[in-house]
Amino acid sequence: MAIKAVVLDIGSVLEVIDDSVFPGPFEARHGLPPGALQRVANWPGDPLVGEITEAELRAHLQDQLGLDDDQADDLMRDYWTWYCGSLDRELFAWFAAQHGPLKTGILSNSGPGAREAERHWRFEDITHDIVYSHEVGLAKPDPAIYELTARRLGVLPHEVLFLDDVQVNVNAACAAGWHAVLHVDTATSIRALESIIEGGGGTIPDAPGSRPG
Repeated sequence: MAIKAVVLDIGSVLEVIDDSVFPGPFEARHGLPPGALQRVANWPGDPLVGEITEAELRAHLQDQLGLDDDQADDLMRDYWTWYCGSLDRELFAWFAAQHGPLKTGILSNSGPGAREAERHWRFEDITHDIVYSHEVGLAKPDPAIYELTARRLGVLPHEVLFLDDVQVNVNAACAAGWHAVLHVDTATSIRALESIIEGGGGTIPDAPGSRPG
């Protein structure tokens, strides 16, 4: 069956994420112990599926870490700088070239504010739809988010080709009837995607994943 839609993840796929940017430098700059942000608990809801707003996320971090308003502002600036990373321009250009011949979409596990923060990459200009988990109340690898994405693109599951850097998300896509590739590096992934588009379906062998997203 012909591929009619290409769907990409964002974090560690379209965006290159540098974990040295955050949270370590922020913690050091403000006298917090290493790992303080990762130990924040008692969340009022799960940001991944939109149970809290960006303002509520900021307020919770500020309260749990004992930050003043300026420090909380600094935290959010550092967070979004890390979250958005840098653009993989080669993969972006390849993806943009698919827009027109094929439906193009993004499926991203995200937090509140992600669409606005990532808008400067102009993903909306090269896609027919972007599905952010926090906006739809579902997250990968829930089978329902794959069904929703295909439906919003107006294609059948077996007509979708997906690229993600997390093996469990790739496995879930395959279980949903999609064709899927585990992102290894840009050149390898583009070759694999093009091979599937030309050949009508398949996967590539397991390879290490990275940042969930």
